[in-house]
Amino acid sequence: MKDLVEVLARALVDHPEEVSVTETEKEGEIILELKVAPEDMGKVIGKQGRIAKAIRAMVKAAASKTNKKVVVEIGQ
Repeated sequence: MKDLVEVLARALVDHPEEVSVTETEKEGEIILELKVAPEDMGKVIGKQGRIAKAIRAMVKAAASKTNKKVVVEIGQ
């Protein structure tokens, strides 16, 4: 999951070297925290959050095979 989020984010931003994804697991839930450069936040979120929703949907679809809940958090 971590690699999927990282590849998607690097394709969207102007500064791919500043993309980082950390993965933590709490209570059977996997939390992926995506961090990008401040000037790239708009590109990752998109108009009305459409790109962020699409990233979350893709991760959810990929995670359906693992039977675990995956949460994608986007920050700086």
